[in-house]
Amino acid sequence: MKRVLSIDGGGIKGVFPASFLTTLEESLGANPAEFFDLIVGTSTGGIIALGLGLGLSARDILTFYEQHGPVIFAGNRFVRFLRHIGLSKYSSAPLRTALESVFGDRTLGESSKRLVIPSANLDTGEVHIWKTAHHIRFERDYRARVVDVALATSAAPTYFPTHRCAAGSPLIDGGVWANNPIGVAAVEARGVLGWPADCVRILSLGCTETPIDVRWGQWYPLGWAYWGTKMADVFMRAQSSGSLGTAQHLVADRNNVVRINPVVSGRFGLDTLREIDSLRGLGASEARNALPSLRQLFFDAPAEAFVPFHSPL
Repeated sequence: MKRVLSIDGGGIKGVFPASFLTTLEESLGANPAEFFDLIVGTSTGGIIALGLGLGLSARDILTFYEQHGPVIFAGNRFVRFLRHIGLSKYSSAPLRTALESVFGDRTLGESSKRLVIPSANLDTGEVHIWKTAHHIRFERDYRARVVDVALATSAAPTYFPTHRCAAGSPLIDGGVWANNPIGVAAVEARGVLGWPADCVRILSLGCTETPIDVRWGQWYPLGWAYWGTKMADVFMRAQSSGSLGTAQHLVADRNNVVRINPVVSGRFGLDTLREIDSLRGLGASEARNALPSLRQLFFDAPAEAFVPFHSPL
């Protein structure tokens, strides 16, 4: 059996999946990453995936969010508003500093797990997916610095500036096309790694979602003043639904695709720091409820060791 972990983007709401995994870790007595053959993550989920691949415990990752989140998303509210109009809302410098404090100069090739981390290339308009060397044709990404991969996948437009990789390409957040990367995960498992449909199980962790209120748009031909503040949420929700459907189609049994993404009130935002404690509590509660069913599907035995086709010198 091949087991896949997929983690959504969501800014500081990454506290939720980090807390979820921490509770699993405490209950299992082992890092949850040890049980997965492939880990896929976008944006904040990409940072979590990279941490797991490089051997950080779920507790360490949760601590990273709690300690560095308030610094990454800090600043005077009025200044942030002014920056949001003409510039990115936040500087990437605090995020880079935080990532370097954890990852240093380590490379993607040092991951002990197969990783897939989505981003997007602004020059070409094409997707840019970072991958470990889990296929013989993946012979370059493993040399990339983990900090660069993390900055690229989390460079959310309007929130953080575009990140330029070593080759010079301008990269932005993978959330613009795969905020919920479960479909990417299923395609990688079935199409690239060639795992049989009846052998694939996928655990998908979201960062919570809020009901979308577009009732006026259903009845009236409203313009940008109405849809401008809602369109991103509509796009994200539709992408997530399509991604989940793709995954369910590519595995033999829909019950082998488990999605954990509680619907909550609108008080949780991508940069809402005051709700960190609530997100941590929600993650712990959801993990406590889900563990009995997840244990048999995903945590009966550790995954086989990952042996890459290419390794750092």
